[in-house]
Amino acid sequence: MDEKALLEKWLNDSLTDAEKEAFQKTETYPFYEQLIRDASCFKAAHFSNPTDFESLEKRIRDRDVPVRKLHPTTWLLRIASVFVIGFALFYFFAFPSEVRVETLAAQKTTLELPDDSRVVLNALSEITYNKKNWKDHRSLELKGEAFFDVAKGSRFDVVTPLGTVFVLGTEFNVKQRASTFEVICYEGHVKVVSGNHTEELRAGERLSFLNGTVTRGQTSLKGPQWPDDISEFQDIPLYEVIAELERQFDIEVILEDVPGDTRFTGGFVHGDLEDALRSVAEPLGLTYSLSDNNKVILTSSEK
Repeated sequence: MDEKALLEKWLNDSLTDAEKEAFQKTETYPFYEQLIRDASCFKAAHFSNPTDFESLEKRIRDRDVPVRKLHPTTWLLRIASVFVIGFALFYFFAFPSEVRVETLAAQKTTLELPDDSRVVLNALSEITYNKKNWKDHRSLELKGEAFFDVAKGSRFDVVTPLGTVFVLGTEFNVKQRASTFEVICYEGHVKVVSGNHTEELRAGERLSFLNGTVTRGQTSLKGPQWPDDISEFQDIPLYEVIAELERQFDIEVILEDVPGDTRFTGGFVHGDLEDALRSVAEPLGLTYSLSDNNKVILTSSEK
C-alpha cells in the first residue's frame, strides 16, 4: 500500500497493526504526528448561550430523533486538525522532495542539480534524487545513460541497478542498459562498485561489465560524443548497437539471420536515420529495409 493510502487510513483510524507499523516507518510520519500534536493546542473561545437557548434545547429534546451533542472545543479541534492535515497534504503533494527526470526515445535533456552539478541525460533514461537533503547527501539513482559534470564538494553517488559510482568532483559518463554497466572517467577519478567488484578509474580510463565479463580500457576522448548527437562503440555486441538505434530514432529493428552477438566497432550520427543505418549495416556486410511504420529489417547481404 502506498503512503497516501496509509495516510488516509491513519486519518480515519482504520489502520491494521501491520499497516500502522509500516506507516510509522515512513519518512513523513513524524511530520504528520507533530501536526496532530500542534492541532491539539488549538483552543476554542468561550461561548455564552443565547437568551432563548433553553427553549430551543427543549424543542430539540422533544423530537423523536436523537441528537448527539458536540462540545464546541471538540468541534473546533476537528476543524483545526482537518485544516492542518489538509495543508500538510497540499505541501507534500504540491512540493514533493523527490525529483524525477525522464527522457523519451529520440530525446535528450540537460539539467542542473541543487549544487550546480550538471547532468546530460540520454534518450530513454531516468534519474531520481531528493532535493530536500541534497546538501547533506549528494546521491541520485540512474536508469539509462548520463554524463555528469560534478561540482566539487562532498561525496557524490550515482546508483544504478547494476552498480554504484562514487566521486568527489569530476567528469564521467555512466551507462546502464539491460545487462551492460559502463563507466568512463574524463576528469579526476571515480570509484566503481558492482557486486563484489570494486575498481578506481582515473581520467582517460573506462570500465565495463557485460554479462559477468569485466573489461578495462582507455579513451582518448575528452568527453562522451552522444551529447553532440554521435553514438560510438568499441567492440560491442550488435544487439547493443541496435538498442541504441531504437532509442535514438524511436524505431524497431529486426535482425533476420544476423547473430546479435556479432561484434561492432564504429558509430552513427543522430538525426538522419538512413545515414545511421548505413553506418551500422555496411561495415558488417548487411542490408536494410525501412517500412512506413518505423520498422527496420537488417539482413545479410550474402543471402
